[in-house]
Amino acid sequence: MPKDSPDTTEQRLKPFAGVKVIDISNFLAAPMSAMFLADFGADVIKVERPGTGDEVRYWGRNKNGVGLYYKILGRGKKSVTADLRTEFGREVVKRLVKDADILVENYRTGTLEKWGIGPEVLQAINPGLIIVRVTGFGQTGPYKNRPGFGTLAEAYSGFVYINGEPERPPLLPGFGLADSTTGLMAAFLASAALHEKRRSGKGQIVDLAIYETLFTLLGPQAIDYDQLGQIQHRQGSRLPFTAPRNTYQTKDGKWVSMAGSAQSTFERICEALEVPALVKDPRFSDNRVRLDNAKELDVELQNAIGQLDFDDMMRRFLAIDAPVAPVNNIAQIFADPQFQARENIATIQDAELGGPVRMQNVVGKLSETPGEIVAAGAKLGAHNREVLIGQLGFTEDEIKAAGIEV
Repeated sequence: MPKDSPDTTEQRLKPFAGVKVIDISNFLAAPMSAMFLADFGADVIKVERPGTGDEVRYWGRNKNGVGLYYKILGRGKKSVTADLRTEFGREVVKRLVKDADILVENYRTGTLEKWGIGPEVLQAINPGLIIVRVTGFGQTGPYKNRPGFGTLAEAYSGFVYINGEPERPPLLPGFGLADSTTGLMAAFLASAALHEKRRSGKGQIVDLAIYETLFTLLGPQAIDYDQLGQIQHRQGSRLPFTAPRNTYQTKDGKWVSMAGSAQSTFERICEALEVPALVKDPRFSDNRVRLDNAKELDVELQNAIGQLDFDDMMRRFLAIDAPVAPVNNIAQIFADPQFQARENIATIQDAELGGPVRMQNVVGKLSETPGEIVAAGAKLGAHNREVLIGQLGFTEDEIKAAGIEV
């Protein structure tokens, strides 16, 4: 059963059981990578600045002063406080890494070295330590010292240029897209490095720039430019490699999304909408000519969809396996039976919020060793006594002298 505090005894059957992760990062991308590792059983200790903690605790909405987003990003982690700019804080990190497998950080290039806890120092203490370094532009290159975060990376990677309507300004995403994708990649790279460590016993440094993952996920832009000299521009919801692909409004004002990724798919869409003539229309006869006439095709499809109520349209499409999906908001997601059946939303008891809290569940299902959210993000410093005194051997006087509450 979920608890208010991570319990490693319940993690022994999880893939990362026994893996110790030190998270000294802040904000979104790097902390999210540690969250993914915690979901699958890693023992994650989060080191935060005394008094304020990770600034993501103050992002977005709050309930009675408690930041809600941190309840997700901090889930499964133990929270201890230490100022890394002080001798005490540096000593905390040095003691933590002695038996750690992974350290996650996202300070600007050179910051850890300036503080005296760079990779050379930490790996001298523990040669098997994997250090995941997440920065805006990476540890190398002419931009390595520039400040960088998700919003800048979304623009720099090429994503923002192609996002939006052709006649409108480029659009930033409505959530932390670059940070979130970086979090996923950082967790994957940490897992890859951990696999190598199990073979060789050696740690290594993972150097990841926030823009890099999103750049890779942008599709065939690079090869299209290299081979054809083509630059992708904004097309709204359309794609440059398949048509139709868009959102459409039903007669009763609801929105649906669909795409004809294969010829048979397009034909089923036309069958469901009872517009068989579109299949024979020379403008739409195959995917390549449909791409040249995507605007005209969208007009035809919207005219047909605009004559149907949402429920009627869904019934028609599902009856013949034609692909369509509602454009859901979060309230619709909470009520959706597929989300419920897949347990995509987890309920966790949280003492700080005084009861249950619901959030996105662990991504993916392992048949033998599934992940689990064992706790929502902890109150700042909730594990100071357990970790600083119980695990690291500091005395209560030493902790109090450093201004840390226990």
